[in-house]
Order: sequence, then C-alpha cells, then structure tokens
Amino acid sequence: MAPSLPPKPPHAHRAALAFLSLALLFFFLLYLSLTPSPLPSPPPSSRNAPADSLSDPHRLFLSLSPGANASIAGHLRALTLRPHLAGTPSAAHAASYVLVHLRSAGLRTLVADYYPLLSYPASASLALLRPDGALLRPLSLAEPADPEAAAVPPYHAYSPSGAAMAPGVYINYGREEDYRALDRLGVDVKGCVVIVRRGGGYRGAVVVRAAARGAVAVLMFKAADRGGVERGTVLLGGVGDPLTPGWAAPAADEGGGERLDADEEEVRRRFPKIPSMPVAEAVAMEILRTLGGPPMPPAWRDKLPLVEESGVGPGPTLINLTYQEDKKLAKIQNVFGVIRGSEEPDRYVILGNHRDAWTFGAVDPNSGTAALLDVARRYGSLLRSGWRPRRTIILCSWDAEEFGMIGSTEWVEQNLGKLTSKAVTYLNVDCAVQGDGFFAGATPQLDKLLLQVTKQIQDPDLEGRTVYDSWVASNEGISKIERLARADSDFSAFLHHAGVPSVDLYYGEAFAGYHTAFDSYKWMIEHGDPSFHRHVAIAELWGLLGLRLADDPVLPFDYLSYSSQLHEYAATLITLLDGGRSVHPLNASVDELTAAIREVLEEGKKLQVVETSEEFAALRIRAFNDRLMLAERGFLEAEGLRGKQRFKHMVYSPPEDSESKMLFFPGIADAISRAGKHAGKGTQLGVHHEIWRVARAIRRVAATLRGELI
Repeated sequence: MAPSLPPKPPHAHRAALAFLSLALLFFFLLYLSLTPSPLPSPPPSSRNAPADSLSDPHRLFLSLSPGANASIAGHLRALTLRPHLAGTPSAAHAASYVLVHLRSAGLRTLVADYYPLLSYPASASLALLRPDGALLRPLSLAEPADPEAAAVPPYHAYSPSGAAMAPGVYINYGREEDYRALDRLGVDVKGCVVIVRRGGGYRGAVVVRAAARGAVAVLMFKAADRGGVERGTVLLGGVGDPLTPGWAAPAADEGGGERLDADEEEVRRRFPKIPSMPVAEAVAMEILRTLGGPPMPPAWRDKLPLVEESGVGPGPTLINLTYQEDKKLAKIQNVFGVIRGSEEPDRYVILGNHRDAWTFGAVDPNSGTAALLDVARRYGSLLRSGWRPRRTIILCSWDAEEFGMIGSTEWVEQNLGKLTSKAVTYLNVDCAVQGDGFFAGATPQLDKLLLQVTKQIQDPDLEGRTVYDSWVASNEGISKIERLARADSDFSAFLHHAGVPSVDLYYGEAFAGYHTAFDSYKWMIEHGDPSFHRHVAIAELWGLLGLRLADDPVLPFDYLSYSSQLHEYAATLITLLDGGRSVHPLNASVDELTAAIREVLEEGKKLQVVETSEEFAALRIRAFNDRLMLAERGFLEAEGLRGKQRFKHMVYSPPEDSESKMLFFPGIADAISRAGKHAGKGTQLGVHHEIWRVARAIRRVAATLRGELI
C-alpha cells in the first residue's frame, strides 16, 4: 500500500490552477492562429451601399474604399516620376514597383520575360525649303510640353528609316473620301510628302493608304494639341512581336528560340513602306501656310488656324525630312499576382492592365495600374480574413502594349493551350481615368453581369446615384455597351485570338494629352480626377466583377444578349446587301443559337438551386460552367481573317478595311468592301462565302452550349 501523500498547501492549488489556465490559453491561442477567422461583418462604406444579395466577402471588398483614393494617388505619383518606355531601364523600375506591391498585398508573384523586336528613334530632322532647294527654315521636332526632354522624342515606332525632299500636300484625315476630294481638285500626291491630321483611324492604316497613292513620307499632327506631340506605333497586320508570329519571343541568348528573319516577307508586311513622323500642330501650320495649289475645302480648315486662301498643295515649297530607326531586341517583363482557387484552381479569372508608357503615363496606362494595385490590396485583405476564391484569380501587369499589345500577346501565345481550355474571362482596364463619364465594352454574355455590378457602385461624381444611373442618363436611357472589335488594348489577344470572353472599362471618352508629355500626374490632379474618386470607382467595378466571376458557383454568363445582338447584325446586313436571300444561312444559325440559349437558361435556373450535397452536383455545375466558358471559342475560325490570320474571331475581330462602318462580322465587312472596289461575280461569291463562315461559327457556339459533339 502506497503511503498517503500529505495535503497540498493552499498556494500549491493556486499555482496548479494558474498553470492549467495558462496552458489552456496557450492551446486556445494556437488553435486560433491555425484556424482562419470568420469574415468580420464589414463596416458601412462611405461611398457604397452594396445590395443585400452580395456575399460577405464581396461586401467586405467594397467596404475597403475609405482611404483608397489617397493610396491610389500615391501609386500614381510613384509610377509617373519618370517616363518608362518599354525596353528602357526606367521600365524595369516600374515593373519592380508593381511586383513589390503585389507581393506586399499577400499575393503569389511571378515574372515572365520576353525579348521582342522593338523600335526606337535614332535621329530625325525636318526643314522647309524654297522651290530652288535653298533652306527656308528648319522645323522643330521637339515637344514644347517637355522642355527638359525627359521623354523619348516624338516618333512612330516601326516607321522605316528614310529621307525625302519633295513638295507637300495636305490630305485632311487621309481617308479614302479625302483622296477622292483631292482627285476632284486635280491634285495627285504621288512623289509628295503628305501632311495629315489625326482622326482618320489607326495611324498605320493612314500611312499605308498614303504609300498606296505614291506618297514618299507622312507628317502627322493632332489639331488643338496645345503643344503636345502624339507618339504611337504604326505596326501593321495584327498584334504581338513581328518576329515571332504565333509563339512567344524567346530570350536574346536562347539558342533554341525561333525567330523569323527581319527580311522575310511575312515580317516586312508588318512595317510601312514609307517613313512617317508626328509633328506639333504649330509645325504643321508653318508648312500648310506655305502651300499653294487649289484652295483648301472649307471643312478641311475646321479648328485649324489657317486663312481662307490656304491651298492644299503640292508645293511650291519643299519639305526635307530624314528619319533613322533603331530596331533591336529588348527585354520586356510581364508581372503577375496569383490567388489560387480553392475548388477550381484550374479555372482562371484574369484581370489585366499594361504598365509601359510613351511618356509619364498618368492616364495611359498608370491610372489603370494604380487601380490594379488597389484591387490587389483589397483582395489581400480578403485573403487575411480567411476568404479564398472558388476559381483562380490572376492579376496581370503587361509590358510593351504601346508597341502593339506585345507583352499580353506573347503571354497568350505561350499559354494558348491552357487559356483555350481554362480561361473563364479577361477583364481589361487600360486608361482607367481620362475624363468624366463611364464607358464599358464587353462581349455580350457579360452584359447582364456588368449592369448588375454598376448598380452596386456609387457614382464618383454625383452623390446618391450609382454608376449605372449616371451611365444610363448620359446615353438617353440605355446602358451603351461597346463591342470589342478594335485591337487597341490588351484584350485583343485574349478575345480575337484565344476566344476568351472579355470586358474593357474606363472613365472619359477622350484625352487631349494622349501619348504626349502632357500625360502627367500634374494633369491628373488638376483636371482628370483631382479627388481620385473615379479611380476608386473603377477599382470597385473591376474588382467586384472579378469576384463575381471567381466566386459564383454558376458562372454569371447570359447568352441571350448575344443572340439578340446577332439578330440585329443580320438585319443590318439585309439592308446593306439589298435583300435577305443571301443572309438566310446567318438567320437560320442565329435562330438555332437562340433555341440553344433558352435551353441553357432553363438548365441554369435548376442548377442555381441544386444542393451541393446532391450526388454529382459539383460535377454537373462544373460541366455546365465549362459549356458557358467555352462557347465563345466557337466564334473562332482556325485560318483567321483573310490577310489577318492572327485575328480569328468571326464576330468581333477588327476588319482589314480600317474605314469599314461595320463593327461586326469583319470577314463579311472586308468582302463587301472588296466587292465595292472590284465588281464581278468572284467578289459577290466572296461575300456569300464569308456569310457561310460566320453561320458555321454560330452553329458551333450553339452546339457547345448544348454540350453536343455535332
């Protein structure tokens, strides 16, 4: 028998109890540290009154707006301290800044380097000569708005080197109708330097038209530019690195990386045949005031400081210009922040903005970059609260967009297989704020979601109204959603080449300082968005769209808007073609698509209320979502548009004819344009063939939505 222990003194009991309490507290705190905390009830936002239908994480996202304007302003100030043209040392500083802040938000970060062919100015000169060739006066190519010459001199990327000494001719906007007006005046531009004002479409297409008419060089100015000179690219034939069409640009020292030779025909087609350069309006007026020839049409003098006696040329003065291009392989960097999905990590919701700028880039593009970093900050707060998205979210900061959407295109080409099978959507913001008024573009299945989200965000300029309210009021009672048939921002490779549903968001229709040294932080705080509330609104819209697409169990796609839009396009074609018989295949395919969409809507309603505990419920929802996601790919045609094979979307690619008024069915638009220029049975058959190509694409979409093989 064991001896009995003496009773413990009172202080021993207290010590034991204290030890036990400390131990319990330690294990409780350890448990808390290892267990995600539940989402806190979000405090009320000072700017938004989110709908009750929003989930807690989404309400928390919107509640993080107070102070966001100051944070965004700080990012924009830091990003615009110096110019950061792609491929230059200052561009690397901007990339590092974005990388650090994505990482500090708690996102996993990645960097992808590419080495495309970029184009820079080596030297340039411009002078006005007397008819006998004697110097009248040299003309400045500098930008008055940039007295310290901190930014790259004004130039056109991919303009070929060249020299010219020839009479000048003013061609207004350089459109076909302007050349017809010159023909009526008896003026020929062959052998001349043409002076053109911006506004006639893509600058590269303007140069191509001038070259086709026999011009030897192009001088381009922007009216009422306040001294700024618009830089830009004139790269032709699509987007992406001209030396690696269809695959990613390898490292400069990567022996196994393929590049085309710059002398190959496929590459040479990407560059204009004659040199071009941008000039200040004041310089253009100096030249135009010396022109003789027939009187200038009154409409051509609109908003220009010219006298009524001004002529269109040619001459009698001569223009002497030289331009030397420096083409070289240069390093660019795409920067990514990744939030891995908890249930469907192999489905990607992608948000993107480019980072490179011609000058300081306060509007284009770093208003969007600053907004992207605010979205990252908010997503990071959600992560720390325990939230994880259902699907993977990727935040992308692209490089070399200004040269022709090169950074985003190289990444899409490198990852085309994955994106084709796994990308849910691409949400683009380029110039987040360039003025007042909300604008949006989207593929139609995202219309309904876009309207829902704009109804949940406070208008940044008017108290008590939503973005949706002001948007509708400014468009005569409708929400005017643009279709993305242009190729001037990073959604192009995603939509036109990979068939990924896309959105583009921005404030302000136009910006006078576009691609000039006026695009500065000073302009933003004095004119563009002094309070930075529009930046905050874009960040809220962008981020909430991403959350809905990443978190909703059933993807919020509504294809009824697509079928309605296609019916409108078919009706427009009937009027253009003076009869409906040839459009019958198109109408029949749209009817088939509409029937498929109605079936899908009913199926979707049932899946919205299905219990996740039901057998195979998750698998059924995933399979249904895949049909919604992949349907857009059906609009792609493998061989692409005639003459522009990189553009494969049969509804929303940009047409080859840059002056086409049809902003849909680009293959049909080009065929109609060719038929108008070259009458004959073959051209009419070409229109009919393109109609059938679109009809087959629409049937592919219907089959995908139904989940049918054929």
